[in-house]
Amino acid sequence: MAKGNKPNHRRFGNIRQLPSGRFQASYLGPDGRRRTSPETYERKSDAERALTLIEARMISGEWTDPDRGKIKLKDYAETWISQRPGLRPRTVDLYRWLLKKHITPYLGNAPVGKLSTAMIRQWRADLLGNGVSVSVASKAYRLLRAVLMTAAEEDHIIARNPCRIRGAGDEHAQERPVLTVAQVFELADLVGRRPVGNVRKLKEHAYRLRFQRHGEMRTHPETFTSRTDAERALWKMGMDGRADCTHDRRFRALVLLATFASLRWGEVSALRRTDVDLDAGTVRVRAVYIERSTGGLVLGPPKSKAGRRVVGIPKGIVSALREHIATYVRDEPGALLFPGAKGGPLRRSGFNTRTRWVDVVRELGLPGLHFHDLRHTGNMLAAESGAGLKDLMVRMGHDNVRAAMIYQHAVRGADRAITDAIDRQIGHRPDDRQDRTG
Repeated sequence: MAKGNKPNHRRFGNIRQLPSGRFQASYLGPDGRRRTSPETYERKSDAERALTLIEARMISGEWTDPDRGKIKLKDYAETWISQRPGLRPRTVDLYRWLLKKHITPYLGNAPVGKLSTAMIRQWRADLLGNGVSVSVASKAYRLLRAVLMTAAEEDHIIARNPCRIRGAGDEHAQERPVLTVAQVFELADLVGRRPVGNVRKLKEHAYRLRFQRHGEMRTHPETFTSRTDAERALWKMGMDGRADCTHDRRFRALVLLATFASLRWGEVSALRRTDVDLDAGTVRVRAVYIERSTGGLVLGPPKSKAGRRVVGIPKGIVSALREHIATYVRDEPGALLFPGAKGGPLRRSGFNTRTRWVDVVRELGLPGLHFHDLRHTGNMLAAESGAGLKDLMVRMGHDNVRAAMIYQHAVRGADRAITDAIDRQIGHRPDDRQDRTG
């Protein structure tokens, strides 16, 4: 007999009639605490049916605590992020931003136990309708899905995850460009070029450009309405020879090494003198710089265990690295291989500004090229070598086969091979006319 029941009474749960005449059900949960049904029933049989369903959920392991389901999504998600093991600092920043910007304003005050698939579908539609990109909406959906998966499968405060919208978490990123070897070297040379000149503000919406030509400073005949326009004009003059240029080669080796050793920005910016062995032709990846959304830099371990690796350096760029180390790197073993302007870690924003990255890639005919595309290029070159899957994974610093297989598939030209095989079958077919004439 269940605890709290009297002889000849229900085996599971109790039912009592309220002064209003309606019936209320209560029962003991698995933890021994009594729960009262949040609603009352007009007939006793309805209350009995409700208790039968609750008992069935307990037996099947699908019962959820209605009290715990009252916690607001905002509070539950914040706790989820803070307690999630192994999250990298930038991931934590991203999750908190997504929660604050795109989840809490819509669903934050809703009890976790009251969330439904219809509510999630409407939330996603509202995001997209308010101009949020598909990519950001997908990230927000994946975060919400992960949070509610924990609520369903680990904490058992909801019966099932309401995030059940097919394709809502998918991102269809556009195909990234792959540079030729010649383009990589051209890029490495261009990032160090600087036109000689300056921009001075005259008055509101008026900027004067001065530039050096054959060693002599001159004034541009026109004024410009913004500093950006004036600086872009100076850059263009330097590229087509109308202004003198200087050549700072401190970033040349960075571009070459990041590309041909398939290094991420955080990896290449954290390299020290001692990490490079030019005699052996190797570079050791053992740490990364992570830039927080607050602007702070954190030195930490690589993205995964596989990120700690030793990568071979092609002989064709060893001389560039040797020149770079001799010219720009301090003598102590722990000196940064690619320091910033004041000797500290090089920030991506500082690199982009000092190299005029946007103008350089536009000059190359590759507008929109990202620094990470250099790693993509290096990965493609590695895959084209015919290396095995495990060797590619080690070089790229991946701990799963998915990414390496994507590169392998891309360079193998699987569809072309299938088409060629079909062509060979067609080429071996009997002549149609001979078939008809016997």
